[in-house]
Amino acid sequence: MTEKSPLLPIVEKFFEHDTAAAAHSLERMTEEEAVEVLLALPAPLAVRAIRHLQVSYAAELLKDADPELFREIVSALEPQFAATIFMHLPEDARERLLEHIPGKLKNQIRDLLTYPEDSVGRIMTTDFLSFHKDVSAHEAIEKIRSLARKRFPASYVYVIDDEEHLIGVMNMRDLMLASPEQKLETVMRTNLFSIHAFVDREEAANELSKRRYFAAPIVDGENHIVGIIKAEQLIQGIQEEVTEDLQRMFGAGGDERAFSPILFSLKKRLPWLHVNLGTAFLAAAVVAMFEGLIAKLTILAVFLPVIAGQGGNAGAQSLAVVMRGLVMREIPRDKVLRLIFKEGSLGAISGAVIGVVTALVAWIWHGNPYLGLVIGLGMLLNLVFAGLSGASIPILMKRMGLDPAQCSSIILTTVTDVMGFLAFLGLAVIFQAHLS
Repeated sequence: MTEKSPLLPIVEKFFEHDTAAAAHSLERMTEEEAVEVLLALPAPLAVRAIRHLQVSYAAELLKDADPELFREIVSALEPQFAATIFMHLPEDARERLLEHIPGKLKNQIRDLLTYPEDSVGRIMTTDFLSFHKDVSAHEAIEKIRSLARKRFPASYVYVIDDEEHLIGVMNMRDLMLASPEQKLETVMRTNLFSIHAFVDREEAANELSKRRYFAAPIVDGENHIVGIIKAEQLIQGIQEEVTEDLQRMFGAGGDERAFSPILFSLKKRLPWLHVNLGTAFLAAAVVAMFEGLIAKLTILAVFLPVIAGQGGNAGAQSLAVVMRGLVMREIPRDKVLRLIFKEGSLGAISGAVIGVVTALVAWIWHGNPYLGLVIGLGMLLNLVFAGLSGASIPILMKRMGLDPAQCSSIILTTVTDVMGFLAFLGLAVIFQAHLS
């Protein structure tokens, strides 16, 4: 159809009289026919029609539109709807057409398309099917068949109302069993589970796991469907995040890989190695304060690695539990002190048990019960500090806006070494007369 076609006035009257029905007629055409009709319409009518099309189909029709026409259509749409259309455009079309959008609207669209780094919006796919509630089962099936041959097979069909709000979902079985003339709103399932695009990936994975779904719709703040997330996408995303967190915990860059260039790896690792070196000198300075005592009682030097090792391991246990709680959003603000107290209590109990064992070993080995008392009490105090530090450091780092995964481990090692050495060697000073 061209602008000179004698049928054009009839088509325009159809779109003016019942825009929703006319738009649904476009969805039943081939893409070539639909594009020809849409682009032949006056811009105001085209805008009205676009509002009634499923977003992915609207983007498909507009991707090759004249930039000026595209500008006129998108400028008349709500920014959120325009942003959703942009999201469905191919990358080259998106960049080409965005330059023709007015500055204020362009900035609004860019803001709406920028999702937080760890949100599901960053990894969702825009390949989904949505139909208006008054589309018949027969029309939906025909459209699904034509789209499946070109792009993708669908497992779910999402149903939207006249304002593009997500109101229901249908699986293929329900759709195939419906009578051909039944409207989707009469057979759709309304007990719908959806995820906001800004929700954290781990939280979304938990929700999908609880419900045992393999996919879920992603919506914006106004309950417009903007994409879907599949379970395998979440699993892959979480695995990548976990490996990045592990690398950051040991001072490697989260984006470093096994065969990254040497210079790239050095750039990521050397700064944290320098930080670790500084903290190691801090622990060494504590030991140096007791240099004279250690020179007279060399047996004390034998137990320093034992103190450091046990404190580091106990602190790492608390750190791992708290880090997981932060990632999984299991630690509300009003229970932070309770968690720190719990980890400190665990440290005290573990320190008492390990301290008794260490004291007995030291007593039997050196034949001095006071040495056993010193090492036992030092171990108790060290594990209490380790539990308190392992719980509080990542929470404090997160409150300060720092990445707990990247700095908690190094700080924890310093705290446990320094406090462990101070407790052990300080007690040795107190009992010095009985250790000679």
